[in-house]
Amino acid sequence: MIDFNSIEALKKNGFKGFKSVEELNLNPQLLPNQKGVYLVLNISDKKTEFLEKGVGGFFKGKDPNLPIAELKRNWVEDCKTIYIGKAGGLSSNATLRSRLKQYLKFGQGKNVGHYGGRLIWQLDHHLNLIFCWLPIEDSEPRDLEKKLLVDFIQQFGQRPYANLTG
Repeated sequence: MIDFNSIEALKKNGFKGFKSVEELNLNPQLLPNQKGVYLVLNISDKKTEFLEKGVGGFFKGKDPNLPIAELKRNWVEDCKTIYIGKAGGLSSNATLRSRLKQYLKFGQGKNVGHYGGRLIWQLDHHLNLIFCWLPIEDSEPRDLEKKLLVDFIQQFGQRPYANLTG
């Protein structure tokens, strides 16, 4: 089982990148052109502050913001991993680069198709969040994403903050 609070443990399990939202916005070419899974990490020691209105786009006219009370209910105390996602697979040709570029554009207020994980954009320090990824060659990213979610729930008793579905 992965230690979701240890960057060293994540690296030992093959995760790469560990780049901030700000870094990836400036240079999305850092993202691999492969399918895989990714994590969003909150490595700040500051007390988390939630934004009433986040910076995320209104995909298909839907308001991406949740009430602060709901954000607080979703928050997982003492946990650095706040979202687990996937890119590509049997039903999608997406790569980590294409999927995460969508996610980052959504966080810039654009209307793009990355509604999942939108809660990270209601954090006051969203530009400092860290993305890491695990490229996958020969297996289905959804299977690994599901396993990571199961492991996370076993460790913390709930889904990561920004994973609204399992």
